[in-house]
Amino acid sequence: MQQSVDCLVRVLESYRGRDKLIRTLCYGSQLVGGLLSPKAEVDASSHNLGKSLLLFSAQLSHCRTVLRLFDDLSMLAYSYSYGFGAKEKDGIVRWISVLTNVADQLYYPCEHVAWAADAHLVGVKSERWWHISTVLWGTSLLLAILRSLRVRMLLKKELRRCVKGGSSYVQIHRQMQVELLSILGSMADLSNAIHWMPHGFLWAGRFPPWLVGLMGTISSLVALIKMNAGDCD
Repeated sequence: MQQSVDCLVRVLESYRGRDKLIRTLCYGSQLVGGLLSPKAEVDASSHNLGKSLLLFSAQLSHCRTVLRLFDDLSMLAYSYSYGFGAKEKDGIVRWISVLTNVADQLYYPCEHVAWAADAHLVGVKSERWWHISTVLWGTSLLLAILRSLRVRMLLKKELRRCVKGGSSYVQIHRQMQVELLSILGSMADLSNAIHWMPHGFLWAGRFPPWLVGLMGTISSLVALIKMNAGDCD
């Protein structure tokens, strides 16, 4: 019990860990709230609880948006350190990563403008800026999926040259599992990103709240699993 509490405290003390836990709680609340809120005619108490959970989820989402106001510099530092990916051995992985960094770097200021417009700090319409930021987020997710698929393909080639059961084999196999988790999480997020895009694009606007919560919960749990795997490494 004490070990679990210590682990949770360590996660909460880091910005990334706290954000992942808030994200999981946000989408988990939306999932449960979305399932309970339609039950007004059957159970009023469940309906009220569902509405409260949806409101709680919205507040957590707003909290994460505000916290991301301070992410630009760290993203810029990462993009600068990566540059054009000179250390990458594969050219396809390199350019996919560069394009992903560009999309991520542009995402933050666009989201900031949308947030500022909603807060009546700037005199522009927020809807357009939310759409732009969502498109950039979706682009980043699609590129991340392509990158993971390419990395898995390269790792699979390396795996064939390794002795089965050896340390290199185990390490490469584990990396392939991490990339598979990344694909799963990015696909779940991409489904939500498309839902939030302008109406008329694929299934935009068609997800009920519980399905948005389910997709977000899946991607959040994947992120927590990957973070835990990274700590173990």
